[in-house]
Amino acid sequence: MILDICDVSFTYNSHPVLKDVCFQLKPGELLAILGPNGVGKTTLLKCIDAILSPSKGSVLVQGTDVLKLQSNEIAKTIGYVAQQSESSRMTVFDAVLMGRKPYIRWNAGEKDLQIVDAALKRLNMEHMALRYIDQMSGGELQKVAIARAMVQEPKILLLDEPTSSLDLKNQVEILSMIRHVVTEHGMAAVMTMHDLNTALRFANAYLFLKDGKVYDVGGVEHISSEMIETVYGLPVEIHSIHGHPTVVPLAC
Repeated sequence: MILDICDVSFTYNSHPVLKDVCFQLKPGELLAILGPNGVGKTTLLKCIDAILSPSKGSVLVQGTDVLKLQSNEIAKTIGYVAQQSESSRMTVFDAVLMGRKPYIRWNAGEKDLQIVDAALKRLNMEHMALRYIDQMSGGELQKVAIARAMVQEPKILLLDEPTSSLDLKNQVEILSMIRHVVTEHGMAAVMTMHDLNTALRFANAYLFLKDGKVYDVGGVEHISSEMIETVYGLPVEIHSIHGHPTVVPLAC
């Protein structure tokens, strides 16, 4: 296993947010964390990246407990993309280059520059390398943040609502690219999502949270209309459209 989450719990102001969360990921897996608002999806991502300190549990990446590493070593192991990225007066190239910080001692070398250039090309962003990020849209900033995480060359990629600011074309482009990178480089990725149908189309593993606990985790064969109704409190049907399972709400 490349990622092993064992009994992770988190409490905020004496209120339990996550309770004994456990799951594993193999290289090449793209896991979507699903569940209603406020169930702890983003909190779980931050616990995995040690942005938040779990009250108990372990986060193992290839057998090493990330929660015991220094921040510089965590950044070489896990790339984290938040929902919103701050903008400042720097170019896209320099913003992405910041992802190489864990590897740079004095100045960026030729290898660092080549890695940034390759990431921008992979995301079709090479034409905007010299644009200032404080002049970019929310969707463009999201792509910059993803590129910055990718150049960290992590083993695990964490993405908090990676398509929340993107139009339909860019959603498909970004998620297709993430799936390709995960498969090509033997990584694993964990992303929180609200859109069930997008998750069903692009992820290959699913974790449903309910009341801070894992309700179910596994492949698409685990997903049923009964489970979705239990987790979300809404009756649905699941139909196959062009070979993709599609969730259709029965109430509005």
